[in-house]
Amino acid sequence: MTRAVVFDVDGVLVHGFHARPDLRETFDDHMRSMGVDPERFQTEFIFDIFLKKVLVGDMPLIEALDKRLPGLGYRGSPMAFAHFWLGHEGHLNKDLIDAIRQLQRRDDIRLFLATNQDHMRAQWLWQTLGLGEIFEDIFYSARIGMTKAHKGFFAFADERMGCFDEPPLFFDDTQKVIDVAQSSGWEAVLFDTNSQFFDHPWVKERL
Repeated sequence: MTRAVVFDVDGVLVHGFHARPDLRETFDDHMRSMGVDPERFQTEFIFDIFLKKVLVGDMPLIEALDKRLPGLGYRGSPMAFAHFWLGHEGHLNKDLIDAIRQLQRRDDIRLFLATNQDHMRAQWLWQTLGLGEIFEDIFYSARIGMTKAHKGFFAFADERMGCFDEPPLFFDDTQKVIDVAQSSGWEAVLFDTNSQFFDHPWVKERL
């Protein structure tokens, strides 16, 4: 019997942004050094054009940065800003990755990613950060045209992964996403620390 095991990226595989603010790593001081107010960046970029257009594939990240960064005080290249942003939010959860590599060697497990990402960062995660060497596919919001807040996201992933004897086992750090995944027939586990993965009975039997 083969089972799909699926992971969120940020707050699970990659340290940095986490659904829980107390577990979140920020780079506000670095942003200020580039002339950008972090609060305005959140309000006028992230919670506006990024979430509304970039994250669901309606606008490339660089185009959005081109439109908004000058008004936020940044005078440099949006490509340089994107490079800095990607590099900061790319610190792998090494202990978890090492354990997933153990699962990768098993014939009865197939590994996938399910994440809210724009096209540029998804490619960066897959190629530059090397997640494509571990996982079979990456299902992400800009590719699908909707975020994990929608059941259609999980229907897309189900169709691409195919049928299994057991429901996909999914680790994510956001309760709303967990609820949607569970309503889609997945076994979804709320992830705060690595213990939720290592202590999961199905996983423990296979490590």
